[in-house]
Amino acid sequence: MFNPENYYLDLFQVTPGTLEELSGLGIKEGGSYCDLFFENTTYHELLLRDGIVSSGGFHIDYGVGIRVLKGDRTGYAYSESTDKASMLQATKAAALIAQGASIGQPSAPLATGRTQPQRSEDGCGRDQVASRQSTRATDYYPFKRDWRAAEAGGFVPYMEKLQRKISAADQRVLKVIVSLSDQVSDIMMYNSLGELTFDTRPMGTIAVSVVFGQDGKVENKTVSRSFRTGTEMLTQELLDEIASEAVNGIDERFAARRPKGGQMPVVMGAGASGILLHEAMGHAFEADFNRKGQSIFSGRIGEKVCREEISIVDDGTIPGNRGAVNFDDEGVPGQNTFMVRNGVLESYLHDRISAAHFGVAPTGNGRRESFRYAPIPRMRATYMLGGNSTKEDIIASVK
Repeated sequence: MFNPENYYLDLFQVTPGTLEELSGLGIKEGGSYCDLFFENTTYHELLLRDGIVSSGGFHIDYGVGIRVLKGDRTGYAYSESTDKASMLQATKAAALIAQGASIGQPSAPLATGRTQPQRSEDGCGRDQVASRQSTRATDYYPFKRDWRAAEAGGFVPYMEKLQRKISAADQRVLKVIVSLSDQVSDIMMYNSLGELTFDTRPMGTIAVSVVFGQDGKVENKTVSRSFRTGTEMLTQELLDEIASEAVNGIDERFAARRPKGGQMPVVMGAGASGILLHEAMGHAFEADFNRKGQSIFSGRIGEKVCREEISIVDDGTIPGNRGAVNFDDEGVPGQNTFMVRNGVLESYLHDRISAAHFGVAPTGNGRRESFRYAPIPRMRATYMLGGNSTKEDIIASVK
C-alpha cells in the first residue's frame, strides 16, 4: 500500500532537504554510497489456549538505519530517534566504520561527495553499488482494513470459533492452541543516488497447534496461514480451510509405522519438498554466498545444474503473498526472478552490492531484519514450476 509522500516524511519528522543532507554527509565523510532506511512497525499478538486468552502483546519499533559503503567495507549505524542530531551522529559513525577508523579518532581527508547519482568503481573497474532508474512500483498488497485500527478483543470470537470447530471435528482432539499476530510497517528509503521510495507493508498470521490422543498415543499437528493483507483476511472460508486441514490425515498418522532404514527412491509431495528446495537450492542461490565462493553454485551461471524439466523461481510479485514486496529493503522494485530455467542456472538472488559485483541488475532481494541491520540478499517466495509429468507418472517411476 502506498500513502502520500508527505505521510512518511511527517511520520519520520524529516524533510527532503534533511535526507539529502544526511546522504551527502555520508559521502563527504569518506563513503562512496549512502542510504537511509526508516521504519515504523506496529506489532500485535494474541494467544488462545484452552478457550482462554492466555497472553497478548503490543509494541512499536521505530527508527532509522544508515549505511555507508566504501570499497568492500560497510559501515552501519542506527538510531531509535529521527531527530536531526541523532541521525547526524549515526551517519558520521557509519562513515567512520566504513573507513575502518575508530569512532572518536580523526578520519583522513577525503574528497567531498555528491548527493546526485554517482557511480564508484572497485579495483576491477566494476560499479560498487548497482544503481537503477527510479520507477513507480506496483502495489502487491493493497488492504481494506488496517490492523492498527482494530481492537484486539474483536479478534477473540473468531479465534474461539476456530477452536470450537476443530474440537468438534474429531473426538480425539485433546488441546487446541490458536495464535493470531499482525504487524504493519511504514517504510521509507533514501539514498545518495537521489532515490526516494516508500510503502506500507501489512502482515497477518493465524496458526493452530492441535494435540490428538488415541490408545495411549499422542500426535501433534500445526497449521498456519500468513498474508500481506488487512483484517479482511479473517474470513469464514479461511476458518473452514484451517479447521479442515488441522484434522485431515490424522488417521494416517496414528496408523503410520516406522519404515526400514537405508537408501531408497521416494516421491515427495508439496510441503516437505518445498522445504528441501528452500534449503538445498534457495539459500545456495543467494548471491552473498556465491560472491564469497561458499556455495556449490559459485561461478556456475549459464551451466546446467539439474534436469531440463526443472525451473525454479523466486517471486516477490504474488499479490498478498507473505514474500511479496513493492520495494525490497534497498528501494528496488519487487520482481520475479528465474534462478533456474529449464535446468540451467540463470541468476543468483541479488541485493545492490552483489549485483554490482557481478555486473548485473539487482533482483529486489535485499532484506533487513529491521532498521537495526544492514540488508543482505535473501529469498522471497521460492518454488519450482510444474513440469511435464503427471502425479501418477512420478509415483510409478519408483519401486
